[in-house]
Amino acid sequence: MRNNASIPPRTVHGALGGFLGFVALSAVAGVLATASVTPALALSGLAASNAVATFENLPSYLAIEPLSQKSNIYATQSDGTPVLLASFYDQNRVEVSWDAISPFVKDAAVAGEDPRFYEHGGIDLQGTVRATLRTATGSATQGGSSITQQYVKNVLVQKCEVLTDAKARGACYLAATETTVDRKLKEMRLAIGLEKKYSKQDILRQYLNIAGFGGTVYGIEAAANYYFNTSAASLTLPQAASLVAIVNNPVKFQLDDPASETNGAANGYAANKSRRDYILDEMLGLHLIGQADHAAARAVPIEPAITEPSTGCKTAGASAYFCDYVTRQLRNDPAFGKEKDTRLLNFRRGGYNVYTTLDLDLQNAAVATLTANVPKTYPGWDVGGVVTSVQVGTGRVLAMAQNKDYSQDPAVLSTGASSTGINYNTDFTDGGSRGFQPGSTYKVFTLAQWLADGHALSERVNSRRTSHWGTFADSCRGPQTYPGYNPKNDSSRENGAHYSALESTIDSINTGFIGMAKQLDLCAIRKRAEAFDVHRADGDPLLQSAATVIGTNEIAPLTMAVAFAGIANNGTTCTPVAIDSITGPDGAAIPISQSECSQSVSPAVDAGMTYAMHQVMTSGTARQSYRATSPRVPMIGKTGTTDENKDTWMSGASSTVATVVGVVSVTGAANQRGIYFDGGQAATARHRMWPDVMSVANAKYGGAPFAEASHKTIYGVPVPVPDVRGTSLVEARGSLESAGFALTDGGATASELPAGTVVRSAPAAGTRTNPGSSVTVYTSDGSQKPLPDVIGLRERTARARLSAYSVVTIDEVVTDPAQVGAVTAMTPAAGTLAQPGDVVNLSVGTLG
Repeated sequence: MRNNASIPPRTVHGALGGFLGFVALSAVAGVLATASVTPALALSGLAASNAVATFENLPSYLAIEPLSQKSNIYATQSDGTPVLLASFYDQNRVEVSWDAISPFVKDAAVAGEDPRFYEHGGIDLQGTVRATLRTATGSATQGGSSITQQYVKNVLVQKCEVLTDAKARGACYLAATETTVDRKLKEMRLAIGLEKKYSKQDILRQYLNIAGFGGTVYGIEAAANYYFNTSAASLTLPQAASLVAIVNNPVKFQLDDPASETNGAANGYAANKSRRDYILDEMLGLHLIGQADHAAARAVPIEPAITEPSTGCKTAGASAYFCDYVTRQLRNDPAFGKEKDTRLLNFRRGGYNVYTTLDLDLQNAAVATLTANVPKTYPGWDVGGVVTSVQVGTGRVLAMAQNKDYSQDPAVLSTGASSTGINYNTDFTDGGSRGFQPGSTYKVFTLAQWLADGHALSERVNSRRTSHWGTFADSCRGPQTYPGYNPKNDSSRENGAHYSALESTIDSINTGFIGMAKQLDLCAIRKRAEAFDVHRADGDPLLQSAATVIGTNEIAPLTMAVAFAGIANNGTTCTPVAIDSITGPDGAAIPISQSECSQSVSPAVDAGMTYAMHQVMTSGTARQSYRATSPRVPMIGKTGTTDENKDTWMSGASSTVATVVGVVSVTGAANQRGIYFDGGQAATARHRMWPDVMSVANAKYGGAPFAEASHKTIYGVPVPVPDVRGTSLVEARGSLESAGFALTDGGATASELPAGTVVRSAPAAGTRTNPGSSVTVYTSDGSQKPLPDVIGLRERTARARLSAYSVVTIDEVVTDPAQVGAVTAMTPAAGTLAQPGDVVNLSVGTLG
């Protein structure tokens, strides 16, 4: 067998010289000899000199350029192994090198399509004469193109395929394929130029990479994958011959229609087998294979193993919504073109490999817990379930799942509510969702502004429920009032009048946060949320009002996950990214957009936030999620429930991973506390799902303690205890709570003041202490009275006046007979405060 790769290319003059003896017998031999080109020139009617000039003036340069190839999107397993999520292509092609193509394929292509490929200089003169004569005499058109000419034609067709204008594409295709002498001359001229510049090996390799193998299958690698579930390098001799047979007439010879009457399973793919065996015969005749291999190959039945390629995000299964998000990021990335509309098209044709941020361990946990806890449909309720996880400090999206099947097929979507093409986790521009109200999870931004303005966690505000909140400061729109706005708290027990910021955070007290906002600037709260990259999912500006403080803006779950990751990152928020790296078809890295990180609050303020949000986990509304997470690391969190329990959320983070889960009403509404899924109450599904995902995250990524909050952040600057002596207990409570203190009732104590009147406090009035600390107040029992003056009274009379006390008499010797039997002294002294039962000592005169 010959070594095809070692045969040097020949020039057209060399090839034609070898054929002059043959063409001398032709009627056009004279023209051929003069023009040194092809019989087509002679048949065109041009004089020899004009023919040469015309031919030499045709374009002669055609570069071997990258071909349209499919692009792939991958996730990565824990061991670093890439896992294909989906492929995208206009033409299913994987361009491969010379060494990645079986020698059987190369020899079969030469034998079947161009036996003199290694002898001619781009044009097979013998074949061209035969084909040209038949065309010129009106006979049926017959192919006579060399492999080089076929490659040229395919390249010209490929240039048409990338045109976006349908009219221009049609005109281009016609010019590249029409059966005319002019088109054939141009093709020949380009083939000659190609052979002068490139080796036979390069031309054959690219021919095998560009050739169509039926439908959207292009190139030998994709054909091997699709038809025989193998690679181009591993094709057997009969497989190679069958695939090369398809190139001759893809519609007639392709192997993916087993029901075909002329080329199907029932007749052993007779049409393809006939062409395959012809190629095997040619290979034997050219001594490219031996007799034994030839006989064995012809005896092998054709048994395709059709393997459908991954096409689009639907094939990503449970990760389809993340895949969809990635494609939208590609559409927005300038790396794939200047115009947004052409970027995804360029991606589909560019042969890119996209390696995403998706963590399959977290993703699988998210999918599993959604499946277990939130059904795809529920009678009378358009229920949605979402899970999104983001890596702290990088913005890498680690998980993204929802409770629906992914589909963009209108026929599928019309069958019911179990499928949707809308990604509930993302913004409208990134998947079609217009977001959901995050409820109380949004309160963390008021907490951030509270601390940034210098308030302490222990500081108290007026938290009494009312419909008359008065005027709120708003530096953007001017002072605002909300007549009749009367938010309630989740529990009837949350009826305190002066909750601290810490208490309001731990127990998610609505009126506490409205009271905090009353001391802040509504515009500043909105801007603080925006500093954490929070924005409405529909693209409109964030709203600001008293109501938005407790979470009425519609926001995407991914946005909230990014914000919580920022809180867990010492106050530095990083925008989300879904792609780690991209390589082009040559393996070179493609520059991509990176996450942008910015400081949302100072580290000191952030430490106060994490201090409070950690207590939400350990003793507050998120303790159910905290206790169910294993292993546990330091974690922060915040729950959220919208009006009438329509949407329920659990958002939180460790120092490494932030996760948001939710059960939402996609359309309409339902009270989740009255609905029970197979896994339990709908309203508590969040506390079953969040631990499932974060347990995996904690085990894999760990978590460090959050920064310690300063004493000032927690307790604030010491202030004096107000003087509440002489006031009622109710009045004292109001004064102390208004000053930022809590009141502890120390009970009644003996005092001359009216019963219930404050007698004293501890710490005492005027003492400077931390806001939010407790002041113990003691009230009078009204029992103390001043002792009456009984000196000089007879003992009997004195005892009568002191009947409420324990009287003890002591004899005192006197010299004045008038003092005998009279009180001469008393202890305690007259006017001293005493209460019933106290001992009063009386001295009574007696003679010595």
